[in-house]
Amino acid sequence: MSDWKDQLSQMVYSTDSGRIEPDEEPEQIPEGDGIVRLKRETKGRKGKGVTIVTGLALPKDELKKFAKKLKQQCGVGGSVKDYDIELQGDQRDSIEAYLKAEGYKVKRSGG
Repeated sequence: MSDWKDQLSQMVYSTDSGRIEPDEEPEQIPEGDGIVRLKRETKGRKGKGVTIVTGLALPKDELKKFAKKLKQQCGVGGSVKDYDIELQGDQRDSIEAYLKAEGYKVKRSGG
């Protein structure tokens, strides 16, 4: 019969240093094909449209900073979800112009 200590995966608290946080794994940034895609979507949003920006191969923290710039450029709200930037409303025209000025290759996808 195995000892109960063998069943523990890791120590979570030590009297010397307090709570022990698990080692963080390196961030898995989804690789793209070098093209930033703009898509307008209304599904699951009670008819309210959002513009989704995908294909930016950036770490989460840099992606949040970039999303902030896009939101300021368009004057709307938005968020970052699963390495995609969601902006309120149909902002494809202004985002496309901004991204092309920044040197990105941009395509519109979907409807």
